[in-house]
Amino acid sequence: MVWQEAKGHTSAADSCFGGVEVGRNEPFILGLTGSIAMGKSETAGMFRRLRVPIFDADEEVHSLLGRSGKAVELVSAAFPGVLKGGAIDRQALSKLVFSNNADLRRLEGILHPLVGRARKRFLRRAGGSRVSVVVVDVPLLFETKGETRCDAVVVVSAPDFVQRTRAM
Repeated sequence: MVWQEAKGHTSAADSCFGGVEVGRNEPFILGLTGSIAMGKSETAGMFRRLRVPIFDADEEVHSLLGRSGKAVELVSAAFPGVLKGGAIDRQALSKLVFSNNADLRRLEGILHPLVGRARKRFLRRAGGSRVSVVVVDVPLLFETKGETRCDAVVVVSAPDFVQRTRAM
């Protein structure tokens, strides 16, 4: 497959990744997204088995909210009562923010910049190690305009009945 030129990458039939010749200092960034229970984790696992470095935004959020995570102090100050044992009680936080759009936006205002910085660190390390392709696994890729920072995007999808079965 030959991909349209993106972010300075040029098309070439003999390249290392799907017809894209990847620049020396900058890896080809493949966005990976999909709704809940679509098979995104399995797809990411396929890339892992191919030894493609993956930035997982969900894992980063878990780390940020976990014991002594970088977002714990900010989130606990913004949402009193969600701190338990040095970590954010994600279930308690969910009850607060998913029923209130203003609170959800406030939480996103705390987490999204921190996740963005972690993604940038990941990409710098990947560029330094001279890998040719990386995957950025972000559930809300399009909602956060993250596709603009990718060379291509894979959207994982499954039929409704499969999604319902997986989500149960």
